[in-house]
Amino acid sequence: MASGGPRVLVVGGGIAGLGAAQRLCRHPAAPHLRVLEATARAGGRIRSERCFGGVVELGAHWIHGPSQGNPVFQLAAEIGLLGEKELSEENQLMETAGHVVLPSMSCTSSGKSVSLELVMEMASLFYGLIDRTREFLNAPETPVASVGEFLKTELSQQVADWTEDEGTKKLKLAILNTFFNVECCVSGTHSMDLVALAPFGEYTVLPGLDCTLAGGYQGLTNHILASLPEDSMVFDKPVKTIHWNGSFQEAAFSGETFPVLVECEDGTRLPAHHVIVTVPLGFLKEHQETFFEPPLPAKKAEAIRKLGFGTNNKIFLEFEEPFWEPGCQFIQVVWEDSSPLQDTALSLQDTWFKKLIGFLVLPPFESSHVLCGFIAGLESEFMETLSDEEVLLSLTQVLRRVTGNPQLPVAKSVLRSRWHSAPYTRGSYSYVAVGSTGEDLDVMAQPLPADGTGAQLQVLFAGEATHRTFYSTTHGALLSGRREADRLIGLWDSQVQRSRPRL
Repeated sequence: MASGGPRVLVVGGGIAGLGAAQRLCRHPAAPHLRVLEATARAGGRIRSERCFGGVVELGAHWIHGPSQGNPVFQLAAEIGLLGEKELSEENQLMETAGHVVLPSMSCTSSGKSVSLELVMEMASLFYGLIDRTREFLNAPETPVASVGEFLKTELSQQVADWTEDEGTKKLKLAILNTFFNVECCVSGTHSMDLVALAPFGEYTVLPGLDCTLAGGYQGLTNHILASLPEDSMVFDKPVKTIHWNGSFQEAAFSGETFPVLVECEDGTRLPAHHVIVTVPLGFLKEHQETFFEPPLPAKKAEAIRKLGFGTNNKIFLEFEEPFWEPGCQFIQVVWEDSSPLQDTALSLQDTWFKKLIGFLVLPPFESSHVLCGFIAGLESEFMETLSDEEVLLSLTQVLRRVTGNPQLPVAKSVLRSRWHSAPYTRGSYSYVAVGSTGEDLDVMAQPLPADGTGAQLQVLFAGEATHRTFYSTTHGALLSGRREADRLIGLWDSQVQRSRPRL
């Protein structure tokens, strides 16, 4: 790599950091570039593991909105990671409005089968109300602060008009409670009461039926990584502090001064003209006071504090034989006596598993059959503190209850994600919390220095939590990385223009 070009450091080797690095490396200015990754692997919150005789996704699961406007879909298609069905025009044109596919079977916690017609009726009611939240997008004020409060207020009015017997009413409320929990997984939050109503509709859903990558999502990040110049990626290199707005000199670069100096946990000090920070919002929430010197401007520090960042985890259970019907894709679990209209303060120890929305049936592997459970919020974070044996015991009891089969064999192995415990992530993805707005996502994206003084574009910010309409997604993260690379390229191109002699 040319040593005379601008020196750029990218902090974080997830899809945002990799996307930025790839874009920059293709520019004729030939920047001297390094990607500093805190862990031993690239991909960040994209994490595919070979397990159970196949590949499972511990992180990002689907390409959301797989169509031409989605750069992740385009890249996956370009490098041959998608099948015929995923690439079909029919798949790309399907409008889902971001709603989750309905279950193949629904069971109560006492083993009764729930009619799919009733599930569909409650889904229609719930998602109809979710769609109505868009009405408040540009409204001067909202009737309530959160999505959860809005949904509960509207549901209370509907429930008052229900004419069925008490048992059916209770069952309908329990089904609705499951949809609330599904929406917590989608939004990466503990409760929809934490998600701001006014900006909720700003999140943009692309057309296309969500799809998976059969060979693993990480094939995508591995491909980008392989396209980077050799030695540009440095693993196991956590950053301690980014010193900016300075004039730093290092012995290795005699006579040259740099506005930014990146200090790593191992004591290494790396000077740079520009640093692109792509670390997760969860990490910034925990470390922003020590991660930047001087501290971040008050507006950006406040945006980091106000925006939401929650946890959504997966629990994989491996069985020798399936106990579900052929063709079953999703098993919904409905907890009787639960209701979105009642607050139940029960101990996490005894009830954490009640936040589980059910089990996705993965395509069968060579010699095993795997279910993937999804769970969000504080219950999800509590689950991370338990041993594999404790999780397996609890979920075996759950499955025996919902199937009505006390002899149901115990899963032969368990695998789970632990995104909240991961020290460089501290959760799953962002949402616009009560007290914050879409503008905070834009503030997250603003480079430093913000006042235009000193060297330009010293510290830039990318990652899903810096994209106003695609936050929480891999395509939002990839676009944000490319955006910051383009911002730098724009600066370099303008400097070249200015330095050319005028004729």
